[in-house]
Amino acid sequence: MSLKRIAVLAMAFLVACIAAAQTKTTKADATKSATADEKAPRLTLVEPVKEYGEVPKGDKLEWSFVVKNTGNADLQILAAKPGCGCTVADFDKVIKPGETGKVTAHVDTTNFNGPIAKTVTLETNDPASPTSTLTIHAIVKPYVDAYPAGFVRFNQLQGDVTTQSVTLYSEEDEPFAITDVQVPGDWVKVTYKKLDEAERNTSIGKKGQDQYRVDITVGGPNAKIGPMADKIRIITSSKHSPEYPISVTGVIRPTYRVEPTMLNFGEVAPSDAAATRSVLLHSNDLKTPEQFVVTKVESTVPAITTAFKPLAQKGDYEVTLQVAKDAKPGDIDGTVKIYTSDKINPVVTLPVKGTVKKMVASGTSSK
Repeated sequence: MSLKRIAVLAMAFLVACIAAAQTKTTKADATKSATADEKAPRLTLVEPVKEYGEVPKGDKLEWSFVVKNTGNADLQILAAKPGCGCTVADFDKVIKPGETGKVTAHVDTTNFNGPIAKTVTLETNDPASPTSTLTIHAIVKPYVDAYPAGFVRFNQLQGDVTTQSVTLYSEEDEPFAITDVQVPGDWVKVTYKKLDEAERNTSIGKKGQDQYRVDITVGGPNAKIGPMADKIRIITSSKHSPEYPISVTGVIRPTYRVEPTMLNFGEVAPSDAAATRSVLLHSNDLKTPEQFVVTKVESTVPAITTAFKPLAQKGDYEVTLQVAKDAKPGDIDGTVKIYTSDKINPVVTLPVKGTVKKMVASGTSSK
């Protein structure tokens, strides 16, 4: 093959490659143009962060964020998920192209102190930004507060009476006073006193402002056994915090524990091992458990005999219930009463059930 022929073939191949590349570029440009012509929504947040600055503790903040659709298709807000401490009241679910909508968020500052940042996460059909965040910033200032804390916690026995105190103070310029107190029940009693100048805590509150000692007493015969989770409401003259809540938490424990609280012997013969059962009593008094004493045990069922004795640990007793050796066959259905020295619950009553089966003489058929 001549050099001239080779040169011609090479030139033809080069021209073909250039043509193919131009064709590919033209197709890519066409595809890009077609994509640009497709309609899509676009989320634009006019003000994604709301700065409230300093707000009084207890204020209810509410703000409507403006959301704009700068795309060319309907923008759908699929969800508005609040972060901790923030609530979404409502939001526009569909926003037309070029139009605006709103997402309204609420923040209750009652349980916050200092700087806070509460968020709402938007989920939309915007392909470029499927999620966006709205934020409320504020500095929560407690114009009325309690020292050492705005809560009290109790852990005591039923019938005990315990008092804890807090000091209520104000950061306001206006005269401060307690005007009323609301308690959750008659098992909580509250008294308060304006402190003399010499009694005031100079490290808290506005200088020269009045302070109050609030004494909170919990317990007595009306206190129910179990956990406590209530609030005392202190009504004040403060324009920023007219009501100050004090949380009352803790637990009221029974004075003693009984295990089990009922007995069922099942079907037994007087000679069976199961015909003897024990009930344990344990004093919950950690300071003076020896003051708890079992004094007497009575059975209303003739077929059941009883006995009791103190155990090695102070305040612990064992009560023994025994099916009597001469118990007649038949049902057991009655109670056993345990008498104690406890002033709150001096007598505990245990239901007792079972069946005494007929004895079978040795060497004879049960038939």
